[in-house]
Amino acid sequence: MGIQVGAKVERVDGRQLGYGDFAERYLKKNIPVVLTGLMDGWQACTDWVTADGRPNLRFFAEHFGNSMVQVADCFKKDFTDQKRVEMSVSEYIDYCLGISINSHAEVTNRNDDTESLLYLKDWHFVKEHPKYVAYTTPLLFVDDWLNIYLDSHRLSHDSDITKNKNEINCSDYRFIYIGVKGTWTPLHADVFRSYSWSGNVCGKKLWLFLPPSQCHLIFDRYQKSLVYDVHGDICEKKFPGFNKAIWWECTQEQNEIIFVPSGWYHQVHNLEDTISINHNWFNGHNLSWVWNLLVKDYNEAKEYIEDIRDICDDFESICQRNLAANTGMNFYDFFAFLTRFALASMSLLRDLKDEDFSQSRSISRHVINNMRAIHSVASSMGSVDAFAEAKSRFYPHENYVAGSDAERIMEGPDFRVLCADLGRILKDMCAEHHQDEAMEHKIPCRTDLSDLSGFKIRNPAELVKLIELAFPDHFNACEFKSHAV
Repeated sequence: MGIQVGAKVERVDGRQLGYGDFAERYLKKNIPVVLTGLMDGWQACTDWVTADGRPNLRFFAEHFGNSMVQVADCFKKDFTDQKRVEMSVSEYIDYCLGISINSHAEVTNRNDDTESLLYLKDWHFVKEHPKYVAYTTPLLFVDDWLNIYLDSHRLSHDSDITKNKNEINCSDYRFIYIGVKGTWTPLHADVFRSYSWSGNVCGKKLWLFLPPSQCHLIFDRYQKSLVYDVHGDICEKKFPGFNKAIWWECTQEQNEIIFVPSGWYHQVHNLEDTISINHNWFNGHNLSWVWNLLVKDYNEAKEYIEDIRDICDDFESICQRNLAANTGMNFYDFFAFLTRFALASMSLLRDLKDEDFSQSRSISRHVINNMRAIHSVASSMGSVDAFAEAKSRFYPHENYVAGSDAERIMEGPDFRVLCADLGRILKDMCAEHHQDEAMEHKIPCRTDLSDLSGFKIRNPAELVKLIELAFPDHFNACEFKSHAV
């Protein structure tokens, strides 16, 4: 029995959407959309495409051939993903050119231990080649907390986790994908349950989506094992709900961008030789998705090693280390992330008081919404056992310093970079409102940030307290217990 397709993904001219419209219609509602008209003027659309609309593979070999990349073998499963190998871009291009000489059908229809079908994935192109500006992130996607944070910070502060990882491969979530016809990506939900956008520079992709409300149907009866390939031989006994799933479908053409919402499982097939540009990101609209995933993965990590709890003095630190290794960050990393964004937002509003920004009202309103999201998630984190005072001795030292001393954080050069980047993207997002926003609007942040000397943000409850002190008109501090500063 084939899968049931119940809806087609909407296709919209992205040039007709302002950021506010996009946020209301798609970010807040958390639904996918295909956007046209947003890739005009990209250098990638000129350099990376031949006159007949195919990938200009020789351009990559000539200009970026020495780059080392991860390549997935679409014929070989490795646990829940495809088997990965590392090779140079030149080696991969040689492979693709060899494929093009033969019939695609002959290659893609053969699947045995001696054959491979290779797909270049997750190439950190922007970080590796910053001088070559292949594209400009469309305005609709610039509210990207994840990547602007990683431009100046590490996401994980546990040196035991990061010391053996390639610096480039830990530094951002902006990727290039190159695949021949027939390559594909198995069913999955995106890292951190982030949003993602994917722009086809050339080629055509078929996307299948499953809404979050139905995602339990693609797991086994224990909600542990996930379907690998929706077109494969699905065991009805193992996955009893699979045939009840109602999928969304979309064919993405050249020069179209697809927005993938949080928590939507999806599978993607390249119908032609394809090059795509992909970003993962999150912001105030989907911050709760990130936290909920961390809680879920933490509980699974804890359950896995529960049998050593009684003989282990630092059980919590082991759980957090495993969480960071498996998910990409742990509770302490996420707390440091939220703290820095809260302080950067306050710093930005302080500076708005002193400058004549015509869009200041729109910026301040957006910052307040961001602070509401941070406040809500930090409030949820307050009851987590990992932040109990007795567990603080297990914080990695780098992580504790990164998240605790407000004054020290704000004096750091990395924090100033974060503030500058956050201010830039907010001005870009809010520029559309400068014609009709009144300048007499009062900037709402009341905390004098020069008075933060000695202010410690050692746990989520203290972050909540700081936000309530800074924005008394927007948060009811009486609902929360006071915490010593």
